[in-house]
Amino acid sequence: MFLYITLGTNDLDRAIRFYDPVMATLGLVRARTLETEAGYAAPGDVRCRLWVTRPFDGKPATVGNGSMPALVADSRAAVDAFHRAALVHGGTDEGAPGLRPFGASFYACYVRDPDGNKLSAVCEE
Repeated sequence: MFLYITLGTNDLDRAIRFYDPVMATLGLVRARTLETEAGYAAPGDVRCRLWVTRPFDGKPATVGNGSMPALVADSRAAVDAFHRAALVHGGTDEGAPGLRPFGASFYACYVRDPDGNKLSAVCEE
């Protein structure tokens, strides 16, 4: 359904220091780095599916209230690793890893990146 998702940042270098290790826990890599944005993709994917970018209009990035990309994790251990890496690299906790009431196997965590964007990692296995 989605071609890609963008998340705003006010400090691209800081965002890269956060996203590189956090996305690696889900098997994603930074595949493109430009002056104003960094793109993350699964190995072998020709398109970056997650972009962290300074806003195109030049105004400060702000957090979308109610916005949250949920990223697929292959295992509960990957959800745990995502959460740990986010906290170690400047993110904040919005919900520790655990089962959620959205399905019998819906295991998720919630964090905010250094700019305040909310992210989730979810394993449904």
